[in-house]
Amino acid sequence: MIDHGKKNIIGIDISIVDYDGAAARVLESARKGEPLKVTALAVHGVMTGALDPHHRYRLNQLDLVMPDGQPVRWALNLIYRAGLKERVYGPTFTLKVCEMAARENLKIFLYGSSRDVLKNLQKNLRKKYPDLQIAGARPSLFRRSSDEEKRDITKEIRGSGADIVFVGLGCPRQEIWVHECADLVGLPSIAVGAAFDFHAGNLNQAPAFMQRHGLEWLYRLSQEPRRLWKRYVLLNPVYLTMLAAQMLQLHKFSDRGSPPPQTENFG
Repeated sequence: MIDHGKKNIIGIDISIVDYDGAAARVLESARKGEPLKVTALAVHGVMTGALDPHHRYRLNQLDLVMPDGQPVRWALNLIYRAGLKERVYGPTFTLKVCEMAARENLKIFLYGSSRDVLKNLQKNLRKKYPDLQIAGARPSLFRRSSDEEKRDITKEIRGSGADIVFVGLGCPRQEIWVHECADLVGLPSIAVGAAFDFHAGNLNQAPAFMQRHGLEWLYRLSQEPRRLWKRYVLLNPVYLTMLAAQMLQLHKFSDRGSPPPQTENFG
């Protein structure tokens, strides 16, 4: 089990952690009924903070920022000799936590995506883990929520009896929500990206060999070119350039970001 704190990758504090170390943190917080702010960042997620000082601040306030993408894991290993043998992939981590929750009689709540996705996701999770208790599920509003709606959402989750919250609102909205709402629900809240769509059967995951070699972005681009081309074609080269500057000590990326002027209330 690895959980060796965080290290700076182009301004974002990424956790040197493996699946077991991350799951242990989540389960410990769930047992205690304490909030824990968790996300899994690939290159795109890192870049949302690297290019935006307000979002950089949010990400650096999270408790656990798992290296979801292979290039993020490689960066930790190259710069800090982290010795991570695999990434902590959000969809896989979701299943691992669900398996452990079922074994320990802990309840989960699913927040985000659409009603149809949530319906299929719950069906598939219950089929895979018959003992898993799903305390509730609520779809995204797909827009900014009002203060009243935000209170209703967090009240529903808090009152559901859940021990762990999975948040699938898409990057960066889900990280904003976790930053702003994890303390309000008082539970470990995990931003899991496309895990809802993958496990609901709406999207196919990249073949294992592409995932191992850091080519998942290419597979996803081929699946959703109109939506994802800017994310990968524009941001990947910028990430590599910034990472090279850090490795060559041309820039320290010491700016930790600045607090956003107001809450975003994404729902």
